[in-house]
Amino acid sequence: MMYFLARIIVFLLCIIACFMLIPLAFAIYFSEVDVYLSFIIPIAFCFLLGLLAFFFKAKKKQRLPMRLGFLVVALSWLFSCLLGSIPFMISGYIPSFFDAFFESVSGFTTTGASILSSVEALPFSLNIWRAEMHWLGGMGIVAITVALMPLLGIGGFQLIKAETTGPDKGKITPKIRETAKKLWIFYVILTFLQVILLLFAKMSFTEAVFHSFATLGTGGFSMKNSGLASYSASAQWICTVFMILAGVNFSLYFLLWNKKRQELLKNTECKVYFSIIFIASFFVFLSIYPLYRKIEEALRHAFFQVASILTTTGFATSDFTLWPGAAQSLLFFLMFIGGSSGSTAGGIKVVRWTVLFKQATNEIKKMLHPHGVYTIRLNQKAGRKDLVFSVSAFVFLYFILVAISTVIASRDGVDLLSSFTASLSMVGNIGPGFGLLGPAGNYGFFSNTTKLWFSFAMLAGRLELYTLLIYFSPAFWKK
Repeated sequence: MMYFLARIIVFLLCIIACFMLIPLAFAIYFSEVDVYLSFIIPIAFCFLLGLLAFFFKAKKKQRLPMRLGFLVVALSWLFSCLLGSIPFMISGYIPSFFDAFFESVSGFTTTGASILSSVEALPFSLNIWRAEMHWLGGMGIVAITVALMPLLGIGGFQLIKAETTGPDKGKITPKIRETAKKLWIFYVILTFLQVILLLFAKMSFTEAVFHSFATLGTGGFSMKNSGLASYSASAQWICTVFMILAGVNFSLYFLLWNKKRQELLKNTECKVYFSIIFIASFFVFLSIYPLYRKIEEALRHAFFQVASILTTTGFATSDFTLWPGAAQSLLFFLMFIGGSSGSTAGGIKVVRWTVLFKQATNEIKKMLHPHGVYTIRLNQKAGRKDLVFSVSAFVFLYFILVAISTVIASRDGVDLLSSFTASLSMVGNIGPGFGLLGPAGNYGFFSNTTKLWFSFAMLAGRLELYTLLIYFSPAFWKK
């Protein structure tokens, strides 16, 4: 069975190598000769491995055991991040392995945290690769393998379950391969649409592609040191809308496509998600209006930054650490929430907080009416009885990982606010934090040990904790 594991990882790396042809093409177009080999070497290496793996075909379709499924997903993400770091190291623009690996993990996990003090110093081809990692990691690098490589001879449902975000994981079509294809089709359509709109907003084609990759992947890398503040107000509004769309559960687009609008309107998480956006944006607007004195400008910054933090994209149009305390407090608390389950966003997810809120309400009702029977209703249906236990365990592990990360970060002599928000940002795949790690800061000053731990925290957060933490359980290694 292990050669099946190796084979699927090799095919995944080959797919990523194919996507490396895009930045290579840009390098050739812009005559960035010094980075040619940075992409040619990993592409050639992956294709060579692919040729060797081609001769070891699966004899028949196999059902992948759950234990091996978790291992495939974890190793796939690890090797993808290692592959993604190679162009940075070979080119010499990020020579340190720890820095290059951190940047790659941050890209694939759509965290958007960078060790670079000046992204404008990078060649355009390396910058487009940074954004492309966001785009691939946003929908799921394993999901694209399941969608494009049905000849692997391995059932894909366990892989998708191990990679998908949210407490409730299922299929939107009878076949998991068709599900993966549908998700990627919606993803590509949204990306194409954003590119077109950004062109009308006076972005160049290359800038439009870059920011569409970063926005739909809820990543947050930018080509400019000042982020999206360098672009027009219309471009910022467009990115705001698409950040919000990327934070929606992608299965809802499937319902919309099939004209099942009633089911869409019943979705509890979607209603809570949009309520948070509009309520938080309104109060941030009230707080920052005296700074800007223009309604449109204050509204734009409020909606943009709320959408950026809630969807864990991490873009910025201004330094929000200079805003009034009320606005900063709202953004700080949004870091604890995250986007919708089944979206490209990170964080704890709206649906989990909804479940905990409903359970807390039920507990209050039980105090008043001890003999009453209360259930949690999601989408106007009774939820699973074990859902509260599952969500509570996840939130507990989430904050344990944040706490451990905070202690490790503080060992570098960093203040508590910076250490805590950095850790919250890493586990939630958000990007910026507060203190030393605001929109104008970067993660380059942390030690190599901390960067390596942060890389683990980003991967754990992107894979919903259990996919990585399960390896620390003795039960996993027992036959």
